[in-house]
Amino acid sequence: MVQANGLRFRTLVDGPPGGEMAILLHGFPEGAESWTRQVAALAGAGALAVAPDMRGYGMSDAPPRVEDYEIDRLVEDVAGLIKAFGRDSAHVAGHDWGAIVAWFFASAHPEMTKSLTVLSVGHPAAVSAATATDDDQRTRSEYIGLFLQEGKAESVLGEDDFRRLRAMFKPGPNPGAVPRAVIETFARSVSRPGRLTAALNYYRANLARGRGWSGIARNIKVSAPTVLVWGDQDPALGRLQAETTAEHMTGDYRLEVLEGAGHWLQFERPGEVGRTLVNVVTE
Repeated sequence: MVQANGLRFRTLVDGPPGGEMAILLHGFPEGAESWTRQVAALAGAGALAVAPDMRGYGMSDAPPRVEDYEIDRLVEDVAGLIKAFGRDSAHVAGHDWGAIVAWFFASAHPEMTKSLTVLSVGHPAAVSAATATDDDQRTRSEYIGLFLQEGKAESVLGEDDFRRLRAMFKPGPNPGAVPRAVIETFARSVSRPGRLTAALNYYRANLARGRGWSGIARNIKVSAPTVLVWGDQDPALGRLQAETTAEHMTGDYRLEVLEGAGHWLQFERPGEVGRTLVNVVTE
Protein backbone atom coordinates (compact mmCIF):
# COMPACT_ATOMS: atom_id res chain seq x y z
CA MET A 1 0.00 0.00 0.00
CA VAL A 2 1.37 3.38 -1.06
CA GLN A 3 0.15 6.84 -0.05
CA ALA A 4 -0.14 9.27 -2.97
CA ASN A 5 -2.22 12.37 -3.75
CA GLY A 6 -4.17 11.95 -0.52
CA LEU A 7 -5.23 8.34 -1.24
CA ARG A 8 -3.94 4.84 -0.53
CA PHE A 9 -2.99 2.73 -3.54
CA ARG A 10 -2.32 -0.97 -3.66
CA THR A 11 0.61 -1.65 -6.00
CA LEU A 12 2.28 -4.68 -7.56
CA VAL A 13 6.03 -4.04 -7.43
CA ASP A 14 9.00 -6.05 -8.63
CA GLY A 15 12.58 -5.33 -9.59
CA PRO A 16 15.66 -3.77 -8.00
CA PRO A 17 14.99 -0.59 -5.99
CA GLY A 18 17.70 1.24 -7.91
CA GLY A 19 16.49 0.26 -11.37
CA GLU A 20 14.80 2.51 -13.91
CA MET A 21 11.21 2.98 -12.72
CA ALA A 22 8.31 2.02 -14.99
CA ILE A 23 4.74 2.70 -13.88
CA LEU A 24 2.00 0.67 -15.59
CA LEU A 25 -1.58 1.95 -15.58
CA HIS A 26 -4.53 -0.39 -16.20
CA GLY A 27 -7.93 0.25 -17.76
CA PHE A 28 -11.61 -0.65 -17.34
CA PRO A 29 -12.70 -2.96 -15.74
CA GLU A 30 -9.37 -4.36 -14.62
CA GLY A 31 -6.70 -4.01 -11.97
CA ALA A 32 -2.97 -4.14 -11.44
CA GLU A 33 -2.98 -7.84 -12.36
CA SER A 34 -3.40 -6.86 -16.01
CA TRP A 35 0.33 -6.14 -16.03
CA THR A 36 1.59 -9.23 -14.15
CA ARG A 37 3.56 -10.66 -17.10
CA GLN A 38 5.02 -7.28 -18.04
CA VAL A 39 6.01 -6.49 -14.43
CA ALA A 40 7.99 -9.72 -14.41
CA ALA A 41 9.61 -8.94 -17.77
CA LEU A 42 10.67 -5.48 -16.68
CA ALA A 43 11.99 -6.69 -13.33
CA GLY A 44 13.97 -9.39 -15.13
CA ALA A 45 15.56 -6.67 -17.25
CA GLY A 46 16.66 -4.74 -14.16
CA ALA A 47 13.83 -2.19 -13.95
CA LEU A 48 11.67 -1.31 -10.97
CA ALA A 49 8.15 -2.06 -12.24
CA VAL A 50 5.15 -0.59 -10.41
CA ALA A 51 1.56 -1.47 -11.34
CA PRO A 52 -1.05 0.23 -9.15
CA ASP A 53 -4.73 -0.46 -8.74
CA MET A 54 -5.98 2.88 -10.09
CA ARG A 55 -8.20 4.95 -7.80
CA GLY A 56 -11.57 3.24 -7.40
CA TYR A 57 -10.18 -0.21 -8.25
CA GLY A 58 -8.99 -3.23 -6.31
CA MET A 59 -7.63 -2.43 -2.88
CA SER A 60 -6.96 1.25 -3.65
CA ASP A 61 -9.18 3.94 -2.19
CA ALA A 62 -12.40 4.82 -4.01
CA PRO A 63 -13.55 8.42 -3.49
CA PRO A 64 -17.36 8.69 -3.76
CA ARG A 65 -17.99 11.64 -6.11
CA VAL A 66 -18.06 11.64 -9.89
CA GLU A 67 -15.73 14.63 -9.98
CA ASP A 68 -13.16 12.67 -7.97
CA TYR A 69 -12.35 10.87 -11.22
CA GLU A 70 -11.66 13.90 -13.41
CA ILE A 71 -8.58 13.49 -15.58
CA ASP A 72 -6.53 16.11 -13.69
CA ARG A 73 -6.96 14.16 -10.45
CA LEU A 74 -5.97 10.90 -12.16
CA VAL A 75 -2.86 12.59 -13.56
CA GLU A 76 -1.82 13.77 -10.11
CA ASP A 77 -2.27 10.23 -8.76
CA VAL A 78 0.47 9.14 -11.15
CA ALA A 79 2.72 12.01 -10.14
CA GLY A 80 2.17 11.15 -6.48
CA LEU A 81 2.92 7.47 -7.04
CA ILE A 82 6.19 8.22 -8.80
CA LYS A 83 7.23 10.53 -5.96
CA ALA A 84 6.16 7.93 -3.37
CA PHE A 85 8.89 5.66 -4.73
CA GLY A 86 11.42 8.43 -4.27
CA ARG A 87 11.67 9.28 -7.95
CA ASP A 88 11.43 12.51 -9.90
CA SER A 89 10.53 10.77 -13.17
CA ALA A 90 9.62 7.40 -14.64
CA HIS A 91 8.80 5.51 -17.81
CA VAL A 92 5.01 5.67 -18.10
CA ALA A 93 2.81 3.06 -19.75
CA GLY A 94 -0.95 2.63 -19.90
CA HIS A 95 -3.74 0.61 -21.48
CA ASP A 96 -7.35 1.67 -22.12
CA TRP A 97 -8.21 4.29 -19.46
CA GLY A 98 -4.68 3.93 -18.16
CA ALA A 99 -3.47 4.98 -21.61
CA ILE A 100 -5.67 8.08 -21.56
CA VAL A 101 -4.29 9.01 -18.15
CA ALA A 102 -0.77 8.36 -19.44
CA TRP A 103 -1.27 10.69 -22.44
CA PHE A 104 -2.49 13.51 -20.20
CA PHE A 105 0.25 12.86 -17.64
CA ALA A 106 3.01 13.02 -20.25
CA SER A 107 1.63 16.35 -21.46
CA ALA A 108 1.13 17.85 -18.00
CA HIS A 109 4.43 16.57 -16.57
CA PRO A 110 7.05 16.32 -19.33
CA GLU A 111 9.76 16.70 -16.70
CA MET A 112 8.54 13.48 -15.02
CA THR A 113 8.06 11.41 -18.19
CA LYS A 114 11.12 9.55 -19.45
CA SER A 115 9.09 7.72 -22.07
CA LEU A 116 5.46 7.01 -22.93
CA THR A 117 4.12 3.62 -24.04
CA VAL A 118 0.39 3.48 -24.73
CA LEU A 119 -1.61 0.38 -25.58
CA SER A 120 -4.71 0.52 -27.81
CA VAL A 121 -5.54 4.22 -27.32
CA GLY A 122 -4.08 6.81 -29.67
CA HIS A 123 -3.51 10.49 -29.03
CA PRO A 124 -6.66 11.95 -27.40
CA ALA A 125 -7.11 14.38 -30.29
CA ALA A 126 -6.98 11.49 -32.77
CA VAL A 127 -9.51 9.51 -30.74
CA SER A 128 -11.77 12.55 -30.42
CA ALA A 129 -11.62 13.32 -34.15
CA ALA A 130 -12.23 9.70 -35.13
CA THR A 131 -15.24 9.49 -32.83
CA ALA A 132 -16.66 12.69 -34.33
CA THR A 133 -16.10 11.89 -38.01
CA ASP A 134 -15.68 8.15 -38.52
CA ASP A 135 -18.77 5.94 -38.62
CA ASP A 136 -16.67 2.89 -37.76
CA GLN A 137 -15.26 4.46 -34.58
CA ARG A 138 -18.67 5.82 -33.57
CA THR A 139 -20.10 2.31 -33.79
CA ARG A 140 -17.21 0.92 -31.73
CA SER A 141 -17.80 3.60 -29.07
CA GLU A 142 -21.56 3.14 -28.68
CA TYR A 143 -21.13 1.26 -25.39
CA ILE A 144 -20.00 4.50 -23.74
CA GLY A 145 -23.57 5.82 -23.98
CA LEU A 146 -24.67 3.10 -21.56
CA PHE A 147 -21.75 3.69 -19.20
CA LEU A 148 -22.74 7.36 -18.83
CA GLN A 149 -26.21 6.46 -17.50
CA GLU A 150 -25.97 6.42 -13.74
CA GLY A 151 -27.86 3.50 -12.24
CA LYS A 152 -28.78 1.87 -15.54
CA ALA A 153 -25.20 0.94 -16.38
CA GLU A 154 -24.70 -0.54 -12.92
CA SER A 155 -27.90 -2.54 -13.31
CA VAL A 156 -27.09 -3.86 -16.78
CA LEU A 157 -23.48 -4.77 -16.00
CA GLY A 158 -24.25 -6.15 -12.56
CA GLU A 159 -27.23 -8.38 -13.30
CA ASP A 160 -26.88 -12.15 -13.31
CA ASP A 161 -23.71 -12.01 -11.19
CA PHE A 162 -21.97 -9.53 -13.51
CA ARG A 163 -22.39 -11.78 -16.55
CA ARG A 164 -22.12 -8.92 -19.06
CA LEU A 165 -19.08 -7.45 -17.37
CA ARG A 166 -17.34 -10.83 -17.52
CA ALA A 167 -18.31 -11.11 -21.19
CA MET A 168 -16.45 -7.87 -21.98
CA PHE A 169 -13.21 -9.85 -22.00
CA LYS A 170 -14.43 -12.22 -24.72
CA PRO A 171 -15.01 -10.12 -27.90
CA GLY A 172 -12.21 -10.03 -30.43
CA PRO A 173 -10.00 -12.60 -32.10
CA ASN A 174 -8.64 -14.20 -28.90
CA PRO A 175 -11.62 -14.77 -26.58
CA GLY A 176 -9.73 -17.02 -24.18
CA ALA A 177 -6.69 -14.79 -23.75
CA VAL A 178 -7.66 -13.39 -20.34
CA PRO A 179 -7.61 -16.34 -17.91
CA ARG A 180 -10.88 -17.18 -16.20
CA ALA A 181 -9.28 -16.71 -12.77
CA VAL A 182 -8.18 -13.19 -13.67
CA ILE A 183 -11.65 -12.30 -14.97
CA GLU A 184 -13.12 -13.58 -11.71
CA THR A 185 -10.68 -11.42 -9.74
CA PHE A 186 -11.74 -8.33 -11.67
CA ALA A 187 -15.46 -9.20 -11.37
CA ARG A 188 -15.24 -9.78 -7.62
CA SER A 189 -13.40 -6.49 -7.22
CA VAL A 190 -16.03 -4.36 -8.97
CA SER A 191 -18.86 -6.27 -7.26
CA ARG A 192 -17.93 -4.69 -3.93
CA PRO A 193 -20.24 -1.84 -2.85
CA GLY A 194 -19.63 1.33 -4.84
CA ARG A 195 -16.76 -0.09 -6.87
CA LEU A 196 -18.52 -0.53 -10.22
CA THR A 197 -19.78 3.05 -9.93
CA ALA A 198 -16.24 4.22 -9.18
CA ALA A 199 -14.95 2.51 -12.33
CA LEU A 200 -17.77 3.96 -14.43
CA ASN A 201 -17.03 7.41 -13.02
CA TYR A 202 -13.92 7.53 -15.23
CA TYR A 203 -16.34 7.83 -18.15
CA ARG A 204 -18.84 10.09 -16.39
CA ALA A 205 -16.28 12.57 -15.09
CA ASN A 206 -14.45 12.91 -18.39
CA LEU A 207 -16.73 12.00 -21.29
CA ALA A 208 -20.16 13.27 -20.23
CA ARG A 209 -21.55 16.20 -22.19
CA GLY A 210 -20.18 19.46 -20.81
CA ARG A 211 -17.28 17.80 -18.99
CA GLY A 212 -15.57 15.90 -21.76
CA TRP A 213 -11.86 16.18 -22.47
CA SER A 214 -12.39 16.36 -26.23
CA GLY A 215 -12.28 20.15 -26.08
CA ILE A 216 -8.77 20.16 -24.63
CA ALA A 217 -7.50 17.05 -26.43
CA ARG A 218 -5.70 19.09 -29.07
CA ASN A 219 -3.70 20.78 -26.33
CA ILE A 220 -2.01 17.49 -25.43
CA LYS A 221 1.66 17.92 -26.36
CA VAL A 222 4.02 15.05 -25.66
CA SER A 223 7.77 15.53 -25.92
CA ALA A 224 8.86 12.19 -24.45
CA PRO A 225 9.72 9.30 -26.78
CA THR A 226 6.39 7.59 -27.45
CA VAL A 227 5.26 4.16 -28.68
CA LEU A 228 1.63 3.32 -29.50
CA VAL A 229 0.93 -0.43 -29.54
CA TRP A 230 -2.38 -1.25 -31.27
CA GLY A 231 -4.06 -4.52 -32.17
CA ASP A 232 -5.59 -4.38 -35.64
CA GLN A 233 -8.59 -6.43 -34.46
CA ASP A 234 -9.41 -4.21 -31.48
CA PRO A 235 -13.22 -4.11 -31.23
CA ALA A 236 -13.27 -0.80 -29.32
CA LEU A 237 -10.56 1.32 -30.94
CA GLY A 238 -10.28 1.38 -34.71
CA ARG A 239 -7.56 1.96 -37.26
CA LEU A 240 -8.20 5.67 -37.89
CA GLN A 241 -7.39 6.81 -34.35
CA ALA A 242 -4.24 4.71 -34.36
CA GLU A 243 -2.94 5.80 -37.76
CA THR A 244 -3.71 9.51 -37.31
CA THR A 245 -1.94 9.75 -33.95
CA ALA A 246 1.27 10.54 -35.85
CA GLU A 247 -0.31 13.82 -37.01
CA HIS A 248 -0.33 15.03 -33.40
CA MET A 249 3.24 14.03 -32.54
CA THR A 250 6.31 16.21 -33.04
CA GLY A 251 8.96 14.16 -31.26
CA ASP A 252 10.23 10.59 -31.35
CA TYR A 253 7.20 8.42 -32.09
CA ARG A 254 6.36 5.06 -33.59
CA LEU A 255 3.28 2.90 -34.07
CA GLU A 256 3.56 -0.83 -33.50
CA VAL A 257 0.68 -2.79 -35.03
CA LEU A 258 0.03 -6.25 -33.61
CA GLU A 259 -1.71 -8.10 -36.41
CA GLY A 260 -4.51 -10.38 -35.28
CA ALA A 261 -4.59 -8.89 -31.78
CA GLY A 262 -7.64 -7.37 -30.12
CA HIS A 263 -8.02 -5.09 -27.10
CA TRP A 264 -6.49 -7.02 -24.17
CA LEU A 265 -2.94 -6.79 -25.42
CA GLN A 266 -1.14 -7.58 -22.17
CA PHE A 267 -2.87 -10.98 -22.22
CA GLU A 268 -3.14 -11.62 -25.96
CA ARG A 269 0.47 -10.71 -26.73
CA PRO A 270 2.26 -10.67 -23.36
CA GLY A 271 5.71 -11.34 -24.80
CA GLU A 272 5.54 -8.67 -27.48
CA VAL A 273 4.18 -6.05 -25.09
CA GLY A 274 6.83 -6.99 -22.55
CA ARG A 275 9.64 -6.74 -25.10
CA THR A 276 8.43 -3.32 -26.22
CA LEU A 277 8.43 -2.06 -22.64
CA VAL A 278 11.85 -3.54 -21.89
CA ASN A 279 13.30 -2.03 -25.05
CA VAL A 280 11.92 1.39 -24.18
CA VAL A 281 13.18 1.29 -20.59
CA THR A 282 16.64 -0.04 -21.46
CA GLU A 283 17.32 2.12 -24.55
